[in-house]
Amino acid sequence: MKTFITIQHTQSVHHTNGMVGSWTDWELLELGHAQAEKIGEKLKFELAGRTFVMYSSDLLRAKQTAEHVGKHLGIEPMLKSELRERNLGKCCGKSVQWLRENLECQEKTVDDRLFSDAESRRDTWNRLKPLFDELMANEEENIILVSHGDLLSVFNAMFLGLDVESMNTCELFGLSGGVSYMFVNNEGKRFVKRISDMSYFV
Repeated sequence: MKTFITIQHTQSVHHTNGMVGSWTDWELLELGHAQAEKIGEKLKFELAGRTFVMYSSDLLRAKQTAEHVGKHLGIEPMLKSELRERNLGKCCGKSVQWLRENLECQEKTVDDRLFSDAESRRDTWNRLKPLFDELMANEEENIILVSHGDLLSVFNAMFLGLDVESMNTCELFGLSGGVSYMFVNNEGKRFVKRISDMSYFV
């Protein structure tokens, strides 16, 4: 059996200052650091006796979340650019208001790009897919992924065996600090046990 625990990074500066997240390298707020500590404490208790590996986005807010959690589990996160949030191109470093006022394309399908130099949802899917396939096929039985809301919505669709076009009509989005738990049994059937559980830092 293969287990995946995904963690959406905790509260970051861009959650409160009206700026775009994406590839801008925001750090966690003090509250975000505290939330990540609590997630690590609870996972240490919940996962006692099990060995995990951890992969994290290399963007600072995810990396800091992973470091807090990893400290409690005794593991070092392996940083992967494939787990970065979707790249929104020229609006990185700009405000959400600027994004709304300068939007080049309304996003209606997985192939639309908000800006000419941004990633579409399909681009994000294609960036993640090789790593996803590697993790599904390797010998690691217990895997923690620390990433971002948009990226993890793509991961959720992949894990459920959906194709990229499914995101034209439905998506599974989580919340900042949400912890999801899913596993593949010995027959290869995939199960989602929890999605974006917010109780880990309560």
